[in-house]
Amino acid sequence: MGRVSACSRKALVLKALIIGYGSIGNRHAKILSKLNNISEVSILSSQKNLPYNTINSINDISLLSPDYIVIASSTSLHYKQLKFLENNFGGKKILVEKPLFHKYKKLDINNNSVYIGFNMRYHPIIKKIKEICNNRKLWSIYAFACSYLPDWRPAQNYQKTASAKQANGGGVLLDLSHEFDYIEWIAGKIDPKHIYNEKISDLEIDTDDFLMLNGETVNGARLHIGLNYFTRRPIRRITIDGEGVSIQADLIKNKMNLILDEKNNNYSWPDMERNYTYVAQHKALINNDFSDICTYSEGLNTMKLIDNIRSNS
Repeated sequence: MGRVSACSRKALVLKALIIGYGSIGNRHAKILSKLNNISEVSILSSQKNLPYNTINSINDISLLSPDYIVIASSTSLHYKQLKFLENNFGGKKILVEKPLFHKYKKLDINNNSVYIGFNMRYHPIIKKIKEICNNRKLWSIYAFACSYLPDWRPAQNYQKTASAKQANGGGVLLDLSHEFDYIEWIAGKIDPKHIYNEKISDLEIDTDDFLMLNGETVNGARLHIGLNYFTRRPIRRITIDGEGVSIQADLIKNKMNLILDEKNNNYSWPDMERNYTYVAQHKALINNDFSDICTYSEGLNTMKLIDNIRSNS
């Protein structure tokens, strides 16, 4: 198949294609269909009777000529699908759901613009922390993301989800990789020192369900990350201490306490909608605001970190 170039447009009105229609693909479709900048949403899926224009073969993408493509399939399919797009199209804006791949693989991107869906960067708490910590000496960082896998999708048997299967790219290292991304975005590259990454619970899955990582960032902050699939009451918190700063943030309750240069401040976002970060990410990409988005090279570096953790656990 020959390469197809995207048409230049004066107005930011784009045709969107979503590859994959699981829970995350469904979410992206609903969000994009409500945005004024999106003229059409199509889906690549083997599912039938979807409420969108649907194709069932990757070879039919050229018939749609989309401007904006979201890869929302199982993680294990990302590499093959992105390579197809890179080899057959040019000038497309592509968002790959996190993580980029199942494991680190080298793929040069020259024909399209590729970004990774680490949407937690658009959470107002994470953005505020990055702003506060910029050029400030940090001493320690604690990050926790712990929840109960069977509660993620109550209408579906958790044993049949991608999270439960190594072959589909499941496991806490991949599913909960937001913590790696936003810590490196805020504090610099992570250097793991002591790692426990394994399957330790009674969940009926063949993926890792536990990570305890101690290490430090390139700028010297001591670091502890805890991830798991089996904590019954969800936790997503980050605590940071450094020169003149102390932060305690809850990314589920959307609250943050900040002591900055001896001044105590409390922040909360009680009305933040569940899809806020996804919407903000799409709007930024559509409008060519790349200031916060995870780049392709950053996504590759996260895969290198994950492979490093695997090989040393």
